[in-house]
Amino acid sequence: MNRLVRAFGGPTGLIGGAIVVLVIAMALLAPAISPFDPDAVALDRQLTPPDLLHWFGTDQSGRDILSRVIWGARPSLEIGIGSVLVSILFGLPLGLVAGFNQGSWVEQVIMRTLDAVAAIPTLIWAIAVVGILGVGVSQLGPLAIGNQTKVTILLGLLYIPGLARIIYVATLVEAQADYVAARRLQGVPGWKILFSDVLPNTLSPVIVHATLQIAVGIILEAAISFVGLGVQPPAASWGNMLAASRNFVFSGEWWLSVFPGLFISITVIGFNLMGDGIRDVLDPRRKLTMAPA
Repeated sequence: MNRLVRAFGGPTGLIGGAIVVLVIAMALLAPAISPFDPDAVALDRQLTPPDLLHWFGTDQSGRDILSRVIWGARPSLEIGIGSVLVSILFGLPLGLVAGFNQGSWVEQVIMRTLDAVAAIPTLIWAIAVVGILGVGVSQLGPLAIGNQTKVTILLGLLYIPGLARIIYVATLVEAQADYVAARRLQGVPGWKILFSDVLPNTLSPVIVHATLQIAVGIILEAAISFVGLGVQPPAASWGNMLAASRNFVFSGEWWLSVFPGLFISITVIGFNLMGDGIRDVLDPRRKLTMAPA
């Protein structure tokens, strides 16, 4: 048990990891554990408060809230994780190339472009671009791109400046290391040094940033869906469930907003705690303080 706690950077990191594992398991097992069809309408059960049949109550269409919360975890996690993967795909090489070519025109072009994109808040970019592209399926040649895919790609692209700058700073440090100079003297090509030597030593901050960024993605998905530009009904997402509940906030149907909001909060806290724990594990200074005397 002590090894497991240390692997997650302490008790809080372990708690965060457990929350993340449970939420992912819930999303993966949704067809098996969901008590009802999340889209099944039951007009005789509209706005039923939590009871023994519907543990989280029902919504204005008589749909089971618990089932919709379980299924709603899928798009929230898919967008959160998918957007981070998109940002890594593009941001990692950009940061590496800019950092390894310090002082060159390549560095200036990459970093100034990323700074310009980062100057506008992510949520404003996301709402503006999704609003321009429109709600629903868009055709890109033979490809049909749904709203969820649009939001995932868009958030991933907007995450690139932050991730690239983290890699950029880490690469600047590594590029000045003695082992890089030694490899250059051996006649090793720059691209090989970059990807075989520098890259592995810059992955620690990427892992930490990616974990924390997933939590941000879940919040942004909820915000975009809340304004009607994300996952579209009748498909369930935590964001559009909150949007559907806003007309009932002051009429006593508290369960419509409490349960999706609670799961957003718990999931975000889980990823944040796990990210903090991973950061502690990967921090060399912490490793020294935790080493036995």
